[in-house]
Amino acid sequence: MTSRPRIGLAVLGFGWMGQAHARSCLRLPTLFQDRAYRTDLVICADTAEARRHAAQNDFGFRETADDWRRAVEHPDVDAVFVCAPNMLHEPLVTAAAAAGKHVFCEKPVGGTPAQTARIEKACRRAGIITGVGYNYRFAPLVLHARELIAAGELGQITNYRGRFFSMYGSDPLGLLSWRFLIDQAGHGATTDILSHAVDLALALNGPIARVVGTGKTFITERPLPSAEASHYARGRPGDPTGAVTNEDYFGALAVFANGSHGVFEASRAIVGPQSQMAFDVYGTEGALSWNHETLNELRVFRASDPQQGYTTVRAGDRHPFHGVFVPGDANSIGFEDMVAVQDHQFLTAVAEGRPHGAGMEQALACVSVQAAMLKSWETGAWEDVASLRIE
Repeated sequence: MTSRPRIGLAVLGFGWMGQAHARSCLRLPTLFQDRAYRTDLVICADTAEARRHAAQNDFGFRETADDWRRAVEHPDVDAVFVCAPNMLHEPLVTAAAAAGKHVFCEKPVGGTPAQTARIEKACRRAGIITGVGYNYRFAPLVLHARELIAAGELGQITNYRGRFFSMYGSDPLGLLSWRFLIDQAGHGATTDILSHAVDLALALNGPIARVVGTGKTFITERPLPSAEASHYARGRPGDPTGAVTNEDYFGALAVFANGSHGVFEASRAIVGPQSQMAFDVYGTEGALSWNHETLNELRVFRASDPQQGYTTVRAGDRHPFHGVFVPGDANSIGFEDMVAVQDHQFLTAVAEGRPHGAGMEQALACVSVQAAMLKSWETGAWEDVASLRIE
């Protein structure tokens, strides 16, 4: 058997996504027997002692640290997973890049488009391999949809609808955590969740040329958190409050480079949809519809058989990567399975020394669209999408 190169890993920030990536890296050897790498959980950095304890005792990291610099500078680390709060990404990623470490950064890469542009430049100049947490790209039926579009099964694309509706910020008594503060999270819905919808549109339908949009903060004040409060804890009526400083909602019209027209919406304060990261693609020969809330189903319409209407395709081992997790048809996979596919693709790129298809270049394209959307919100006019790349 060809020897597999060892990839020493560091995780910076051991909350939900840091733990998800650690679980993923532990699972990968059991899922991808033909992989081109060996994973080694070297060090986890987090400011919380309980999380550091879990990283070492439950996940098997060799070391832990309360200072992320120890992890970035560790001689046994080859790749760093950055899972800290948004506005901390820039110093962590740029330090890792300067140290010659490959970087996987959870989205959003930067809290603002300008931060992402600076981060992309640092990684490009360092010559490292990068990955970004656009995990919805890796759902088997999304990969299947991309294959159908690329093969011309929908004909000429005419319309695209992308959205991410989530209820996580719909409770007015939800605490004023860092997610609701522009100095800690960056922008709101455009950064946190609309970024997924825009990235998927770019992957499925190509570049966006022009946009016009508007945003809104529906819940302008939230209860102040105590030091020991959990991230999604709830305050009480009459508690002291503070101002929300980024947006709850954003909506936009778009014109794609291929001539198709699109609609985008994202809200963290909507009531009803709970995790509706979804897209609809319409072409001259057919249409596709997918929703993360039912991620194992893809709705397909073919103009050659209009009487049949939309049919439901259920995920199975005939679709990309699905059979790695479960055999047969209509046997479901879940969110962290998408993370595992994503991490496998990134680590394979690192092992083979080639670019990863969902990295900083793709993040830059996404925030270039976001910047045009935010500018349109200010001007009230259509704005061209211009690359934010810094030479």
